[in-house]
Amino acid sequence: MSKYYCLIAGLPNIALDDSKLAYTVSGFREELEGILTSKDKRLIDLFFLKFDNANLIQVLRNADAEPDERGMIAVGDYRAALRALRNEEAIPKIVAKRLPAYVVDFLKLYLQSEEKGEAGGVSWSDRLAALYYAYAMRCGNQFVADWFELNLNMNNMLTAITCRKHGWDKADYIVGTNEVANALRTSNARDFGLGDTVEYLPDLQRIAEETDLMAREKKIDLLKWEWLEENTFFKTFDIESVFAYMLKLEMIERWVTLDKTTGEKTFREIVGAMKKGSENALDEFKRNNER
Repeated sequence: MSKYYCLIAGLPNIALDDSKLAYTVSGFREELEGILTSKDKRLIDLFFLKFDNANLIQVLRNADAEPDERGMIAVGDYRAALRALRNEEAIPKIVAKRLPAYVVDFLKLYLQSEEKGEAGGVSWSDRLAALYYAYAMRCGNQFVADWFELNLNMNNMLTAITCRKHGWDKADYIVGTNEVANALRTSNARDFGLGDTVEYLPDLQRIAEETDLMAREKKIDLLKWEWLEENTFFKTFDIESVFAYMLKLEMIERWVTLDKTTGEKTFREIVGAMKKGSENALDEFKRNNER
């Protein structure tokens, strides 16, 4: 296993409440060029696929928004793959080589649904996220796999708590097929039958009661930050600590650039829309607040 003594020792100390960035996430990625092994670099690239996912959703909506430059996949590759699949042709080899397998699976699922005129309760961004998490959880690195499963589980648990509070069918919004997702879909217990297996569930239940959107999101990030600290304690100079540092930078970057007024306005709008049963508004909220 590779060790990154000089890299880790030279990184500035950071905290979630920092008001300035030590690095941008993109800048940190550039810093890693030529330092990481090819195997470890693939783990870093895995993280950046989240920005490609957002770009793909924009393509499907035919949105005019500029793609997130942090993504690694050209928007043209998505369009080329869509054209080929719609025409029942093979995706050009040069394009297919650049697309992760889960993206191709997602595009096929999307086109099948489009053809049948189906519109399920789970948003397309959430369906893509579920496939992405499953793909990332097979990366071969236990820490990275656990990180992605943590995010899948936390998102699903918060969704289940919100659905129960407002009387919505949680099965329509839970994604993924792991043990936690299946328990959330089927259990009516207060702890969804997960009290003995998910140690952070009580923390999430308390966080879910927070009515201030910004305070709620900060508490979620703090919980994740603490998880990162705990799970890299004995991996100080390993790729796991490099990966964790990048994740922390991304949290700080998001908070430094977040517009509080916009966030609170969006929160009020989505709560009102969900009470009226508007799934379209729910999807809009998720598009604007993807993590």
